[in-house]
Amino acid sequence: MLCGFGLHSGNPVRVELLARPGPLSFQRGLLNVPLHHLKVVSTRRATTLAGHGLRVGSVEHLFAALAALRVRSGLCVALDQDELPLLDGGATTWIDALEGLNLAPSAAALHITRPATIVHGDSSYRFERFEPADTPRLAIEFVVDDPRLASEARWDGDVQDFCTRIAPSRTFGWSREVDDLLAQGLASHVDPGSVVVLAEDTIHGAHFEPDEPARHKLLDLMGDLFVWGGPPNGLVHAIRPGHTATHGVMARALAEGILWQDQAC
Repeated sequence: MLCGFGLHSGNPVRVELLARPGPLSFQRGLLNVPLHHLKVVSTRRATTLAGHGLRVGSVEHLFAALAALRVRSGLCVALDQDELPLLDGGATTWIDALEGLNLAPSAAALHITRPATIVHGDSSYRFERFEPADTPRLAIEFVVDDPRLASEARWDGDVQDFCTRIAPSRTFGWSREVDDLLAQGLASHVDPGSVVVLAEDTIHGAHFEPDEPARHKLLDLMGDLFVWGGPPNGLVHAIRPGHTATHGVMARALAEGILWQDQAC
């Protein structure tokens, strides 16, 4: 059992990860809905899915862990609220819990068919194939006008590298955003150690490293790509990635045949 608080709802949340045959699903009360029956309904500060009477928000950190471990079935996520808890602010707690279940990895369901670049507002996503095309690779450019922060992060598909370098990267935000959440009565119970707060004169966050926000952006990208069956085999290079842009680009890439989804996986 994992217990914590929702960053955006402020509610206490309990989650149990259950090894069960069948597709990845979410359970709340008597409802049990497979992931493939859920749709993206909100991308405001997080990714929220809904369908068949169930709603679940802030799925991206759990999904990043599942993407790294290539777990796409055999798991039921039972929760008592409509938002997953923030936990450590990254994906390490999710990784630890999932590894304890010894779930079998699955082959990637998403493949890049041809090189392409898709622009979504200020964001740009480049899709590239390479041989052998059996590994997902991600690169991001975090464009921000702050000399204290590194602008790039990369992951080449290695699980251990994700666990040691990407998973610990914490949720971050600017002090004005945190003030807004607190003014709404939200985020008041979140462990300060699970977030990095960027203020004009200082950075609040123990053991902060300049590339941590970029690594967290990559983590979020992994989680959002998982919604669509990814990350795909091949390279996705995203400039200014964000929840809204990623989901818009993925829908377009599938519609235009830039990505091919193996329904058998």
